[in-house]
Amino acid sequence: MTEGLSHSLSAGLPETSPDIWKHQHVLDVDDFSREEIDLVHEVADAMSEILGREVKKVPTLRGKTIVTMFFEASTRTRASFELAAKNLSADTVNLDAAKSSVTKGESFIDSLRTIQALGADVIIIRHSHSGAPYLASRSVQAHIINAGDGWHAHPSQSLLDTYTIRKHLGTLEGKKIVIVGDILHSRVAHSNLWGMSRLGAQIVLSGPQTLLPLDMDGFLAHSALSNVTVEPVLEKALKDADVVMALRLQLERQQAGLLPAVREYVQRYAITGERLRLAKPNALLLHPGPVNEGIELSPEVAYGAQSVIQEQVTNGVAIRMALLYLICGGKHK
Repeated sequence: MTEGLSHSLSAGLPETSPDIWKHQHVLDVDDFSREEIDLVHEVADAMSEILGREVKKVPTLRGKTIVTMFFEASTRTRASFELAAKNLSADTVNLDAAKSSVTKGESFIDSLRTIQALGADVIIIRHSHSGAPYLASRSVQAHIINAGDGWHAHPSQSLLDTYTIRKHLGTLEGKKIVIVGDILHSRVAHSNLWGMSRLGAQIVLSGPQTLLPLDMDGFLAHSALSNVTVEPVLEKALKDADVVMALRLQLERQQAGLLPAVREYVQRYAITGERLRLAKPNALLLHPGPVNEGIELSPEVAYGAQSVIQEQVTNGVAIRMALLYLICGGKHK
């Protein structure tokens, strides 16, 4: 399929879209089938080919208007979506919520309806409140893409993480993936639990008890997450891992009393060269960024041969191009 898709992208708008794509919005990956994740990754392969050209632009979404609406600070995700839209020749509008009419009392829904009335086809939302993109999807006709909502979800990050792993390992089926750190507050971890599970990975969560969901048994009770286990002792969790993903530790967790001290977290949960050697010899090291060097990762591993952190950033553009392509050009049932 990729060769044909690449040709259609070169020519302009695609003739057809795969019948398996059923999404009008991208809110999380918990409602993605394995086939849909496979499709996003396959389309991302074609987008990666485009990004490898001297001219990294195709006319596929010419005439479409894509709006980014970020209520939280962001560098990687926002820039990645903007580049993805521009590479597909869409018109882009970037709204800084801190400078919008929201600060004058305009409601979230009113802002969305105004943006839609101005001609937005896709609205990409990052919001501090979990569920905000879901509310948006019920309030306007434009396609909504969740770029991160509170502690809940970050679907495009999960899709680029699994894509990065697949490019190196070929499959996630049966692979041991260790996710380390603040599981409780991480939207990246929550989406990856669903995405990686759909692709057959065996997932081990490791972190301080105070940074794990209070009802861990209830959290993992869903049958789709039967392959997820918890191992608080990091050294045990890392044994024979194929992939290690460290999560960003927000320092306000220590201020809120969820950690005795950052120093203690580093002693027990920082990924160092010594600890990484407990995993398989060529285990991949991932991090959603930005990295707090010396806290989640030691510099030797953050920039070492096993790190694919910069590759994650690059792959993010291809994945987000694929999502925009499917959202704007796919058949919705």
